[in-house]
Amino acid sequence: MSAFLRHTLRTSLLRNASIPLRCRPTPAPLPRPMAMFRPVTIKLMSTNVRLPTKPATLQCQIRSVASQVSGRPGSQTLEHAATNVKEELGNSASDLAKVIAGANMTSDAITDHGGESFYGITSKVAHEVPTHLMVLGLSGGIPYIAASGTTLWLAKQAQIAASGAAVKLDPGVALTMLDQALNFQVAYGAVMLASLGALQWGFEMAAYGGHKGYARLGIGLAPMLVAWTSLGMQPMEALVIQWFAFTALWYADSKTTMAGWAPKWYSQYRFYLSILVGTCIIASLAGTSYWGPVAGHGFLSHELDELREQRRQNMPQKHGLIMGPIEAIPAGVDSDRFTRIHDRSKD
Repeated sequence: MSAFLRHTLRTSLLRNASIPLRCRPTPAPLPRPMAMFRPVTIKLMSTNVRLPTKPATLQCQIRSVASQVSGRPGSQTLEHAATNVKEELGNSASDLAKVIAGANMTSDAITDHGGESFYGITSKVAHEVPTHLMVLGLSGGIPYIAASGTTLWLAKQAQIAASGAAVKLDPGVALTMLDQALNFQVAYGAVMLASLGALQWGFEMAAYGGHKGYARLGIGLAPMLVAWTSLGMQPMEALVIQWFAFTALWYADSKTTMAGWAPKWYSQYRFYLSILVGTCIIASLAGTSYWGPVAGHGFLSHELDELREQRRQNMPQKHGLIMGPIEAIPAGVDSDRFTRIHDRSKD
């Protein structure tokens, strides 16, 4: 029998066979219960990928963040948008707190203070700052706050006196008092800068974190040079220089804290002092520039002609002006007299 006939006969027999002789399909396995699901770990290129145990449909229902694959926005509704904004703000505040805290931001240290939040991190680090250092450090800023408040008050009084509204206060005296208040604030700020820089010398002498040599000594010397140099400047320019110096010194102290050159709480302790001093400097600069004048030292200097005209209007008696119906005006060129007195109500 040829191969072609053999193949044809076999095919016809299989087609005409009864149903029980046919191959039955393999039944599908029963689904496993949800309780039997276990996390499966797949090692792919030295990276452990942990497969989720929840169904994909459930994950799609509870997902409220943007899809990194499809690029679709995660805020499908206003409720989702509010949730995403709240999460982003919380993460930003937490990152800011970690920057302020420097190196002291371990997860086990903040579990009792609200987790990895701004309050949790800052509260934990603030409790680790020695109480006597915190009290004395913030108390040292009280004279600086008083100096800034005095500067604002005297700037307002100088502006009133220069305009002629205050008869009892001479403009020269008001400007002199304002200049003295600004010089006191600059001098006190220079002392604070030099003291904060000297702390780095103390850490080096105590070999905290090991001897660092000229690197740490240079960090402590730089604010001293800036502080004493600012004493030879005009008060307004000196306050600007000191503001940048306080900010740069806090940044340097934060980096040295993270490097282990200072105690873990030192970065946040310095942050409180920098915020206090920086706010006072900005308030003094803003108030003095807004009200002025500052005896020639202000950024927004007032023109003398405008001040004289304003004083002439507010204090006419001191400038030979007597308001009334009669007015004396220069006579004409053809007149035989120099002054003509007339009634302004009739002319």
